Amino acid sequence: MRRVSLLQKLIMTFIIILTIVLVLLAWMLSIWFKFTYFDEKRTQFKQDGEYISNIIKSYNVEKDDMEFDKLQAIVDMSSVGANADIIVSDKFNYIYLYSKIEDNKSIEGKPYISEKNMNILISGKPVEYINEHYIYIYPVIYNDEFEGYVIMTTPLSIISKQLYRIYLIVWISALVAMIFASAVLSLVSKKILINPLAQINNVAKRFANGEVNRRVCIESKDEIGELANSFNIMAESLEKVENNRRDFISNVSHELRSPITSIKGFIAGIIDGVIPKDKEEYYLNRAYNEIKRLTRLINDLLDLSAIEAGKLKFDMKKININELIRLCVINNEQNIKEKEIILKVELQNEKCYVKADEDKTMQVITNLLDNAIKYCSNNGVIRISTYNKGTKVFIQIYNNGPKIGDEEIRHIWNRFYKSDKSRTNKVSTGLGLPIVRMILMQQGEEVWVKNNIDIGVTFTFSLTKYRNNRNKLIL
Repeated sequence: MRRVSLLQKLIMTFIIILTIVLVLLAWMLSIWFKFTYFDEKRTQFKQDGEYISNIIKSYNVEKDDMEFDKLQAIVDMSSVGANADIIVSDKFNYIYLYSKIEDNKSIEGKPYISEKNMNILISGKPVEYINEHYIYIYPVIYNDEFEGYVIMTTPLSIISKQLYRIYLIVWISALVAMIFASAVLSLVSKKILINPLAQINNVAKRFANGEVNRRVCIESKDEIGELANSFNIMAESLEKVENNRRDFISNVSHELRSPITSIKGFIAGIIDGVIPKDKEEYYLNRAYNEIKRLTRLINDLLDLSAIEAGKLKFDMKKININELIRLCVINNEQNIKEKEIILKVELQNEKCYVKADEDKTMQVITNLLDNAIKYCSNNGVIRISTYNKGTKVFIQIYNNGPKIGDEEIRHIWNRFYKSDKSRTNKVSTGLGLPIVRMILMQQGEEVWVKNNIDIGVTFTFSLTKYRNNRNKLIL
């Protein structure tokens, strides 16, 4: 099926609308012309009837040939001027004079005058009606006596000829207007509508084929310009998503390849006998640690994917955040002892109840505490503290490790970002902080990081205080 372009649709629609408008205009003009024509004819016939009536009165008084000839001449001139046939009759319906425009013209008869119309004439009022002709009858009144009447008739074919000329002018004008308007519409539409849309369509196709750096260059202050601007905004967003996707795939590939390569090398060395028997246990432990690292990475990826897809369900309930902090500290006690870290826990209240998901909140604290342990030097200090403000409880985890650079602060929440790759390559997946932020965002909470003035870094996140059924805060 042949595709109809937008320009063709616009022109066809415009022509249809213009045709309807011009037809209605021609119809209204024809009606207006008819009424105007009959008004002018009525006025002319009235004036001619009145004039002829006065001459008839003079003729009725004199009754001589000179007056009759004068009356005949006036009737003929009025007939020519009004383009009508004129008949003069007495009160007994006897026709004694009619217009003679052409030689040997004879009257074929006079219009029928009904009794009702005759009574109107006798009362001194003119009568008019339309059949195949427009007929106007003017009474002749002398000394308040009815003396006869003057009949003036003009064929309706004259009106038809005039209307035909009107129609011809209207339709020729309409045709010229449609051709001119279509040409103008075509040029204007191509410039302000068709060409910009074609450009957007072309860029969209290239964008779909992978050219994500393509943009639309349309400078316009109308809806097309807004569409182009929205398209560019969408393109920038999709380009960012595509770049993130590529970076994500690259990072995942690198993170997965590294432990797999190590595991493969260790096992291949044992099988080939390259590794001595007394070293096999050592390298098997290395392979086991790489498997644990690989498992941790896959679990983190699955968690992050579930959170971003909105598939992770949250069991929001009343929990004691202080007890949760103590539990996380116990779970990480071995790592803290290995680095001989001084741990300080400063809780504002003995018990502090918040509304949150217990498992996910524990994961948040564990990730932040694990991050603090990784960046804290041996014999360093970690401090966990809480404080209340309004309806929120804020949990702070401080470590006296090196400060985070201003440029790095903007990226630490990105997936696979590691501020110190040399120190964390083997122990970090680069997904802990992104998971923390996503979990808190899903619960409507916030998390942020700040460098201390002297030394160290503090991570802070918020939780909402638990309210009982009486809407009282429980600390």
